[in-house]
Amino acid sequence: MDQNYILDSGKYLSGLQDRIIYLGDVKGGLEWGHLQDLLNEVQKIRRNIFEFQEKELLRQIRNLEDRISFFEARVAEGLTPIEVVNIARSVQRFTLQDILENVYDSFTELGGEGDCNIDPAVLVARATISRRVKNRIYFHQVMVIGHEKGKGEEFRNGGSAKPWGNEKALRYMKVAEAEGIPIHSYIFTPGAYPTEDYPGAAQQIARNLYQMAKLRVPVVAFISEGGSGGAEAIGLADIRLMASRGYYSVISPEGAAAIEGHIKEGEQLPRKLVEHCAEQLKITAQDNLSLKTIDRIVEEPPLGARKEDFAFFRRLRYEIIRATDEVVLKTKSFRAFRVYALKRQAMETENGICEEFRLYINWSLSDSEKARLLENRSRKYRNMGHGYNELRQSVVSRLAQAGDTAKQSYYDIRYGLLRHHSRSVQKILEEVSSEGFIFLKTVTEPMRAAYDFVFPKPETPTRTELSTPVRRSIFVEEWEQYISPLANEDRTVTCPNAEKYGCRDLWVPDLYGEFCGVCPSCGHHFPLEYQWYLENLFDKGSVREFNQHIASTNPLNFHGLDAKLKKAVERTNRHSALITFGAEVHGVKLIVAMLYSNFRSGTVGAAEGEKFVRACDKARTTRRPFLAYIHTTGGIRIHEGTLGVIQMPRCTLAVREYIDSGGLYMVVYDNNSYAGPVASFLGCSPYQVGIRSSRIGFAGPRVIRETTGADVPPDYHSAKNALKRGHIQGIWDRRDFRKNLFEAMMTMGSPHLYYK
Repeated sequence: MDQNYILDSGKYLSGLQDRIIYLGDVKGGLEWGHLQDLLNEVQKIRRNIFEFQEKELLRQIRNLEDRISFFEARVAEGLTPIEVVNIARSVQRFTLQDILENVYDSFTELGGEGDCNIDPAVLVARATISRRVKNRIYFHQVMVIGHEKGKGEEFRNGGSAKPWGNEKALRYMKVAEAEGIPIHSYIFTPGAYPTEDYPGAAQQIARNLYQMAKLRVPVVAFISEGGSGGAEAIGLADIRLMASRGYYSVISPEGAAAIEGHIKEGEQLPRKLVEHCAEQLKITAQDNLSLKTIDRIVEEPPLGARKEDFAFFRRLRYEIIRATDEVVLKTKSFRAFRVYALKRQAMETENGICEEFRLYINWSLSDSEKARLLENRSRKYRNMGHGYNELRQSVVSRLAQAGDTAKQSYYDIRYGLLRHHSRSVQKILEEVSSEGFIFLKTVTEPMRAAYDFVFPKPETPTRTELSTPVRRSIFVEEWEQYISPLANEDRTVTCPNAEKYGCRDLWVPDLYGEFCGVCPSCGHHFPLEYQWYLENLFDKGSVREFNQHIASTNPLNFHGLDAKLKKAVERTNRHSALITFGAEVHGVKLIVAMLYSNFRSGTVGAAEGEKFVRACDKARTTRRPFLAYIHTTGGIRIHEGTLGVIQMPRCTLAVREYIDSGGLYMVVYDNNSYAGPVASFLGCSPYQVGIRSSRIGFAGPRVIRETTGADVPPDYHSAKNALKRGHIQGIWDRRDFRKNLFEAMMTMGSPHLYYK
């Protein structure tokens, strides 16, 4: 038998073996369809390949090929969501390195190579991609940023980016912005690595989102495996593409199963429950397209693209260039040309032309086009993630919108036009007065010195602005303090720090009354209900709630959520976990967004995101400080899937626009504050403080143990440690909250604020 034929047959059999193993990966094991027996047959023929005659070997290979093809067709016919997840996780799936080698013409990896890279789970490369227009080749320079799971899996950490990996990604995003080249981001991650080590998992994701919101270059993202905040760290884009056999989710199906099934740590997850959660979460490409959390699907073969699927790489190359073209064309001033070009691109795609383009689009942008790019990005994200109910009639909503428009015009005139002119006049008067004072001083100073020598004055203490009697009197409370209902119990409690600090037992009426829930010996803060803050933090009668008509709903029809929402509404008499209101602190008006624990553990979904965005807009329009007080948040509401995840970039973008307008945005954490909100619209604030005894972090101890294999100390998420790591800027005592908040508003913020 010909030696070359034997070698070719051996390679072919090896390929058949990989196909069987891949089918086993998709179905969750080789038990399905007796795949193990089929694999044993292939391996037996490989071992005994020299014992077969050429015709017999060919017959055996054809028989195996037919059987494997039959199984592949059966599997492809009815892929379940969990099987799509298995495809995206397969070691045979294409990786970012494969894309760089097959989609781009050339690339240079930045930030180090291989295991010497700063977090090898995140790969950054300066790349060149070309297009053919008729007989001419055009080259584009781009920055490629993404997760790498293969090509050295042992140090890639499964594509889970550590904080310094996301920092590296952000650093090169800024380089791309400086050089004016587009960014192509590729998402292959089950989620971010949950470590609080500086710069912190949550805080770095928040920084990334904050900066990406206003990157002045086109950004195109492609999702193969998108796990929650880890995906969003590089996923805020002008166009979001998704592989047809990829998944994008708020949480892994296994994580959702553990929560929904109340599975204890160490217990095995029921397979049926995992499959159920994968289906309920709506994680497939088609699901996300229906939810409008992505823009377009890039088609793969029925069982997904693998490392040597060159036809898929040609398709991906075309779609990436086409998407970048669309982003650029939407910034152009010539609308007729823009519409024509986009129609031609769409026609080419429908006709299956994937290698040539009819037009060359220059990807560099002028200043006016960059401004339009940011406007388009803002509009895009504001129109995403709408999975809530409006409890008022449409006529009332339209009237309210008209009122908001009128108010915006009023505040623009009052605090924009008129205030600007009054400040200009005031500045001129101050300068004239100062010059006049200097002139008079040269004349009167000798006479004043002589007078003071003859009639000396007694020494008086100097005062700063904040220590004047008038300012100090403001801190005197004008009304009787609200007492927590917790104070009604006639019993004592022991402080958790009693053994360490010798704290005495506390009588409950004193603890939750006079002591404001604070141990007088060690300062430990016992949890208090959110109503305590509404009554004691703000001026009496000043709280005016708005947007209470926006209600949480069940946009994915997640099994059991309707009953849970109904129970939460009955318990709280509210319709979401976020309360937005205007209030005053010592006469200074501000806007507040409060996440509280009583409604679904303070989790954020579409309703909460919409209310937060509107609160940002209201604060920006009225030029008031904006406080996010987090009584508790358990993260993004998993039952709303990616409609919840998309609130991370959506709310961050609203915060960025508020801060850029000159607003003062402050975040105060209390009790337990974790996950998505901290990793986005909360963690991006320049002024973050924690109430003493609060816990702040990215993931809880169980998730950290399951992900890293390492346990964490009891105080790992304490406010004190968050301050040491630089994640927050201070720690406040609950009893000083009102005073500190007022001082912050008086001493921080820009002249844009109405009272400045």
